[in-house]
Amino acid sequence: MSVRPVATIRRSAHLGRWLATLGTLLADVPSVAAGEWDVVLFGSLDAGAATFVSAGAKVAPGGATRDGFVLLAGVGAGQRHERGVCACARLPAVSSLSRSTALGAAVVGYQWFHDWGVAALFVGPEGSVEVLSGSAGSLALPPRWGLRLHGEIWARPSDETLLQATVILGSSREDAWGRLAWGYRLWDAYLGPEASLYADRTAYRKWNFGLHATDFALGRFGLRASAGVQFETDQRPSPYLALAVWTTL
Repeated sequence: MSVRPVATIRRSAHLGRWLATLGTLLADVPSVAAGEWDVVLFGSLDAGAATFVSAGAKVAPGGATRDGFVLLAGVGAGQRHERGVCACARLPAVSSLSRSTALGAAVVGYQWFHDWGVAALFVGPEGSVEVLSGSAGSLALPPRWGLRLHGEIWARPSDETLLQATVILGSSREDAWGRLAWGYRLWDAYLGPEASLYADRTAYRKWNFGLHATDFALGRFGLRASAGVQFETDQRPSPYLALAVWTTL
């Protein structure tokens, strides 16, 4: 007598129960089709004596307006002028240099929503490439890889005010950037002062002090515009303009 049919029936029963359990578990996972995944595209431009442009995406599997894990990925490029010893010359000498930078990062983190606002913390890999240019020529520096730590807070101390703080630390260029802004709700935007600081391993420093208008809408896009004065190491003060744009898919 063969027992294969009985074994087959038993395996089928076990498989059926396993599939039913798997289906129950998957029913609790957010799905793109259900519209519970949010993708936010963003870009920014800082124009001044030192210029930087960036673009990226924020993916929130559980929704962009609730607690949960978030993936943040972006690329950027910038250029600034500085004084230093140019190794690209035959005889190294102190001269005016242009430093061009391209970088990218992909970080994962968690966001917490509270009655007063939202806080988020991210960590992940980053990479950068730099090129030094001077009167004697150009020199491409080796690519650098490292770790990025990114934290931000969007707080509303009252119904009419906004307090925003961001800090980004990177090991590939041994740099740090921070921004602090306060705003009061007027004409469908938060208007107020802002200040930011950038510093890296080359002893370069950049301070921005200005005014901003945050969270005003243009169609399906949210925007932030800023203007003020920029202070750089070994450079004269100069004006700057900044624009940030974001939209949800």
